[in-house]
Amino acid sequence: MADVSAALVKELREKTGAGMMDCKKALAETGADLEAAVDWLRAKGIAKAGKKADRAAAEGLVGVATLPGRGALIELNAETDFVARNDTFQAAARGLARIALDAHGDLHAILASRAPDGDGAVQDMVTGLIATIGENMTLRRAAYLSVDAGVVASYVHSAAAEGLGRIGVLVALESTGDAAKLEDLARKICMHVAATNPLAASESEVPADAVAREKAVYEEQVKEDPKMVGKPDNVIAGVIQGRIRKFLEEVVLLKQKFVMAPDQTVEAVIKAAEKDVGAPIALKAFKRFQLGEGVEKPKDDFAAEVASMAKGG
Repeated sequence: MADVSAALVKELREKTGAGMMDCKKALAETGADLEAAVDWLRAKGIAKAGKKADRAAAEGLVGVATLPGRGALIELNAETDFVARNDTFQAAARGLARIALDAHGDLHAILASRAPDGDGAVQDMVTGLIATIGENMTLRRAAYLSVDAGVVASYVHSAAAEGLGRIGVLVALESTGDAAKLEDLARKICMHVAATNPLAASESEVPADAVAREKAVYEEQVKEDPKMVGKPDNVIAGVIQGRIRKFLEEVVLLKQKFVMAPDQTVEAVIKAAEKDVGAPIALKAFKRFQLGEGVEKPKDDFAAEVASMAKGG
């Protein structure tokens, strides 16, 4: 058997987009002949994956997995929403969410982990899915939450199957109180987070640049407001500060009006629940993944799809 170097495997991967194990096997089967290995991968339907790598993958599924005291989220992307209904794709997303629990949400560790089916690594499994299903795919991101005492609850919105959907949320509540009642509260907060998409859990966690950006906008608004002309500096500063407070009430989870009880903030709802739970409750953190957020799909994708459909492709 020919000696297959790591450099040659790397070159074949870059040339075809195939997984490392597939590249090693192709080179071994072809006597380390690079071009022959490319043809071998093409014949197996694996090299197609590389040709799809520049397509926008903004659809797919968000997957959640939880165990007592911890939870994980993943986003597995594909090109079209049809794939989200594919049983193989759903099984992959579900398996990846479980792997993310053990990998504590570390994306590199997940990709290097053994695939759910036990055949190669997760990265190789994703490459195999691309070849099998025929769309560009990527495991885009992952997150993990845990508590020493308390619960991590989950919620999936627009569910395609159990634990899979377009929006996934985790909420971690720390408390030594009644676990079942904590779980119910945390799930309700998950639903709130899915609906409101907070920027941060607490005021101290709001990025300073986000506050600065809002302040700059308010300063410009005040300059353009005829009612503020000639007002003392302290009055103008007070108006700007008031608008910043309003902004924080809208984007900070604890300060938001709770969707299931709009007369109370989330913070007040948690405080009121302490009596029923039997112990203090602290909102440790939340995570929210919305499918495709931040992925910019090229404008010509849709035009190309329409043209293809018109031609019967």
